[in-house]
Amino acid sequence: MSNTKSSSLKNSALTDFKEITKMGLSISVVFSALAGYLLGAVVIDYTTLLLLALGGYFMVGASNAYNQIIERDLDALMDRTKNRPIPAGRMSVNTAFIIATAFTILGIVTLYSINPKTAMWGAISIFLYTSVYTPLKTKTPLSVFVGALPGAIPFMLGWVAARGEFGIEPGTLFAIQFFWQFPHFWSIGWFLYEDYEKGGFFMLPTGKRDKGTAVQIIMYSVWTVLVSLIPVFGFTGDLKLSIVGAILVFLLGMVMLAYAVRLFKQRTVKTAKQLMLSSVFYITMLQIIYVADKFLR
Repeated sequence: MSNTKSSSLKNSALTDFKEITKMGLSISVVFSALAGYLLGAVVIDYTTLLLLALGGYFMVGASNAYNQIIERDLDALMDRTKNRPIPAGRMSVNTAFIIATAFTILGIVTLYSINPKTAMWGAISIFLYTSVYTPLKTKTPLSVFVGALPGAIPFMLGWVAARGEFGIEPGTLFAIQFFWQFPHFWSIGWFLYEDYEKGGFFMLPTGKRDKGTAVQIIMYSVWTVLVSLIPVFGFTGDLKLSIVGAILVFLLGMVMLAYAVRLFKQRTVKTAKQLMLSSVFYITMLQIIYVADKFLR
């Protein structure tokens, strides 16, 4: 019986650790960083890849833990977040703070071992996410714009880890993920509108699920696709995209744009969820196409 209880406690602690660091989200961010590294690497260094994966997870996990500490009272009001470790009472604020601080230190040290600029961008992402984006979420819809800045760093962070410098190539990767976040997060804000309202969060650009918000989602979907195609024209240094790769990215973009248009026409929770899923599919497949295109050209 005691062994069963001990095993149950360990599983619960592991589950809470995954939730406080948002493991699923953190892994997706690490995926973006690794894709950026593969695009920038002249010769793949697997030690650097491992350090980038670990450092990236530490940084994102720290940001998520700090976020949940700051928003613990608001999380308790919303259905989707009330069972998180802190509002549910399974983890103390002190424990979460220790995890967040330890992850911050480990993340910066790990990324610094790759090169100083990688650590600098990682530190900037934590600061912007926790100290600017998080407080603004209850103040203004512009918080999504601010949140898109740290959210766009991982893709370009990988390139900086590979090359040790910031230029047109990582800048383009940053721009792709920056514009992509608007249709992605606005679609989430749309179908979770009532829940966000309980917590006092302002996530939609007009503050409402209306045509104005839907039009902006379409506009930013178009910008996302256009920016994603820039490398095919040869203006982005060593970041290149073949005609075949560009066609595939364009077709992906048309799928996401079709769901954005459908949201404009129907303005339902179902279409918002479909757009969110299509946006995730878009950014994941885009990164795979970019990497495959580099190595198969």
